Amino acid sequence: MEHLYMKVAIDEAKKALEKFEVPVGAVIVKDDKIIATAHNLKEITKDPTNHAEIIAIRKACESLGRWRLNDCSMYVTLEPCAMCAGAIIQSRIKTLYIGTFDPRAGACGSVFNITQDERLNHWVNVKWLYDEECSNLLQEFFKERR
Repeated sequence: MEHLYMKVAIDEAKKALEKFEVPVGAVIVKDDKIIATAHNLKEITKDPTNHAEIIAIRKACESLGRWRLNDCSMYVTLEPCAMCAGAIIQSRIKTLYIGTFDPRAGACGSVFNITQDERLNHWVNVKWLYDEECSNLLQEFFKERR
């Protein structure tokens, strides 16, 4: 099932790509059902907080009518940044599946490890899926922009 949900996240990342956004997609799952999908909308909305993870968390909270997502998992194509890792902690997401690492700003083990910092009140189970398609989408996007 992990790869099915990551495929949906990749589809979301492709939607971002079509909008000239950094191609990142996120999916939140509860009880083996997708309750939220999202992709980056930072450029279109001119809002630096509109990362795929933040949008997906907002949608999931609205869908469930609560802010605690402790019985949910998130699938994201790129390792979350510090802002998104903080939101994942705050929303109490149980498990985070990551498609590829971010060597410049990753906050789930690459540069920082916010999601598993013992000093914080919540610890997230992080699973690395290392999906080649996630990595290729980002590499192609940045190659074309340079």
